[in-house]
Amino acid sequence: MNTTAPPSARNFAGTAAASSGLTRIEAAERLERFGLNLLPAPAASSFVLTFLRQFKSPLIYILLLAAAVSLLVSEAADAAFIGVVLLANGLIGAVQEHSASRAAAALRALEEPIATVIRDGQITQIEARFLVQGDLVLLEAGGKVPADMMLVEVNDLLCDESLLTGESMPVRKTISSPGSAIDDHSRPTASAGTLITRGRAKGLVIATGRSTGIGRIAAEIGKASVSQPPLMIRLARFSNIIAWTVGGVSLLLIAIGLMRGLAWNELFLMAVGLAVSAIPEGLPIAISVALAISMRRMAKKNVIVRRLPAVESLGSCTLIATDKTGTLTLNELTVTDIRLPDGTDLAIDASMDLDACVIRGAGIDPDIARQRAAKLLKAALLPNEGSLQEEGGRWRGVGDTVDVALLEAAHKGGLRADELSDAYPLIGRIAYEPDLKYAASLHRSGQGAHIFVKGSADVLIGMSDRMDAGHGPVSIDRDALLRQMAEMAGRGLRVLAFAEGAIDDGPEGPFGPHHLTDLVFLGICGMQDPVRPEVPQAIRDCHAAGVEVAMVTGDDPKTAAAIASEAGLIFQDDQITTGIEVQAAENAGASQLDDLTRRARIYARVAPSQKLAIVLSLARNGHFVAVTGDGVNDAPALKHAHVGVAMGRKGTDVAKESADIVVTDDNFASIVTGIREGRAAYGNIRKVILMLVATGGAEILLFMLAIPLGLPMPLLPVQLLWLNLVTNGIQDVALVAERPEGDELSRPPRRPGEPIFDRIMLRRILISTVVIGGGGFALFAWLLRQGYEVDAARNMLLLLFVMFENVQTLTSRSERRSVFSLAFFGNPLLLAAIVATQALHIAAMYVPWFRDTLEIAPISLMEWALMLLAASSILIATELDKWRLRRVIR
Repeated sequence: MNTTAPPSARNFAGTAAASSGLTRIEAAERLERFGLNLLPAPAASSFVLTFLRQFKSPLIYILLLAAAVSLLVSEAADAAFIGVVLLANGLIGAVQEHSASRAAAALRALEEPIATVIRDGQITQIEARFLVQGDLVLLEAGGKVPADMMLVEVNDLLCDESLLTGESMPVRKTISSPGSAIDDHSRPTASAGTLITRGRAKGLVIATGRSTGIGRIAAEIGKASVSQPPLMIRLARFSNIIAWTVGGVSLLLIAIGLMRGLAWNELFLMAVGLAVSAIPEGLPIAISVALAISMRRMAKKNVIVRRLPAVESLGSCTLIATDKTGTLTLNELTVTDIRLPDGTDLAIDASMDLDACVIRGAGIDPDIARQRAAKLLKAALLPNEGSLQEEGGRWRGVGDTVDVALLEAAHKGGLRADELSDAYPLIGRIAYEPDLKYAASLHRSGQGAHIFVKGSADVLIGMSDRMDAGHGPVSIDRDALLRQMAEMAGRGLRVLAFAEGAIDDGPEGPFGPHHLTDLVFLGICGMQDPVRPEVPQAIRDCHAAGVEVAMVTGDDPKTAAAIASEAGLIFQDDQITTGIEVQAAENAGASQLDDLTRRARIYARVAPSQKLAIVLSLARNGHFVAVTGDGVNDAPALKHAHVGVAMGRKGTDVAKESADIVVTDDNFASIVTGIREGRAAYGNIRKVILMLVATGGAEILLFMLAIPLGLPMPLLPVQLLWLNLVTNGIQDVALVAERPEGDELSRPPRRPGEPIFDRIMLRRILISTVVIGGGGFALFAWLLRQGYEVDAARNMLLLLFVMFENVQTLTSRSERRSVFSLAFFGNPLLLAAIVATQALHIAAMYVPWFRDTLEIAPISLMEWALMLLAASSILIATELDKWRLRRVIR
């Protein structure tokens, strides 16, 4: 990769100055010379460094101090055991963190940007990393500039350069001297990473990768660290509260122990062991793993999560405000119907074999039908920015789906883009913008100029004053044309209209909207975009999950209603509203708009700029809103919605940058899958919190009962450390890997303000703490009264706590469902973790060094039966509470 900006970068302009761009051979040579167009990647942390980071913790410092104290009092075995615990915890944490970071890096790779370039005279799309200096790149509104470039053509271009300059206002780019040399330094430039907010341009790449302005900055400062999600910040605060609580309890127990005459070094080590066991220090790592697992699962189902909080936020949404085209539908437009102003209906074959299709009309010869459609199809082809390319005997469209559909229709009608371009040389163009709702082009025709316009039917009907009657223009009948449009839209077709005009002496000044006068209306066409086959079931799943669905589209109300019905949306006629009504409600005040959005579920003829107002109003009405979008004007709504979902295929870079989630297949069903995974991820986080807090609280309760009541220390410090290692080492991570239970979409959505520690969790934690901690204390006291030696009683108690915490982990697999109703092998990692930890403790009873260090020993079959009976108490208590909860829910 080139690491310095080549002084002759602009000299590459000359070889690509022609409209044909670079050849593929030239591009390959320059790619070899200058390297990929990539910013310097952050240095990946090695496993060794990740391992060493695990020791940057106050708890670790305390354990090291405890090891030093053990050595000072000649307890070398205890010091060695603490070393083993530190090493094991470090390895486990490093493996988890390293795996999560690698998963995140793999997901970032899925957001590969695409650039539209001209190579070998053809418009094509390539991955932006393969751009080279001298490439001729096409830019349009909504795209990100993929490399530093010199602009050679601009059309109403605005660039958001805030990334580099901090200036919030977009910068207009103009060419003051259109006739200047291609490498003239006075020409405007566009910097890599900036966003095109309006207009179009053509630019020559002058720097790539590290040589770009943003590349040089990135090389100097590296990549900024990613902030923690709010969920993890709240849990880190919770861990601090637990730490202070455990610290206070430990000091209290030390004070009571000293008053009872216990050795200070034993009390200190006890406090250390209790703190390590009771504080859920592994919780942040477990949550990171939970979110990473969900991100990976969602990525496999075409949902790329760009910001970690969105994993669980998506599961909380109560309403989805969705686009229609490409999200509910396939976004595979095909022109199927043509309606001429005199009422003549023509049909175009929907076959993808463009060279074998015919245009038909009832009782009309195919050749005559093709002639009748020629004017309209010419107006569809000339103001068109897409292209058709033949590859391997098949035609492939490049560009906007509407433009491609119109090009295919014109090809079926016998019109060829290259022939028409030669016959009608382009003079100027008005590019399509959502607020204009039309596109137009001006072409040289004889001594004058000819105008062709395509766009929204109601807009073009209003702009025209005549219409084509087959034998020539006649006065326009707007009411009849509007009825034709309504009838076609009522059949669920996307309707587009066409018009033409002429300027006898050529245009005066730059071509603009003021030239669009005295137009002749040529007719309308209907394009079919079928509903995705999986959408109806996905919408039924949303309704079952308590998630409402609203459609926000720029299409005609009748088209929107027809598609909504086919997709399975539930609505009444009075729930259909239009952009005009939204604007009127906005003008009347927020309360009027809130009244409108409270009932409306289909928003038709809505301008993208109105989407934000709709989303904010829905939020004021109490909804947690997920909104989909793909365009530049969707960015504010995506940014300010609770969850912004950008479309990966047709979505602009601006939309993707503003969104929390990118759906790579533009499919509504993928969003519903994301909701299921988001709810499952949040549920798994709750399961881990329940398991860790309940078991930690039980250990504190055990000591709070034993020490003040005059019993010996129930567990030795090394036994507490061992308990923490074998019961919290891998079970928490295995628990967050629990698969969705299957009923996530049958529950109502979680309230946005609902705390993690709700009444269900607090009651379950209290029950588990009392049963485990109180049960352990009762067993320890009973064993001592039965004449057991203190070491033997501790041996039995430590075994019981290992069993208790394994059973607690097993019951935590579901908050509501009985453990006996879950698939036994549904989470093989968790089962393996439970079996492994139990086997590890049993093995420690027989291995001399562990046995002597932990002061444990094998027990009899009768004692095993007693431990199993005691451990089953937590299973019984938890199952009874789940049964009660299910009854309350029913």
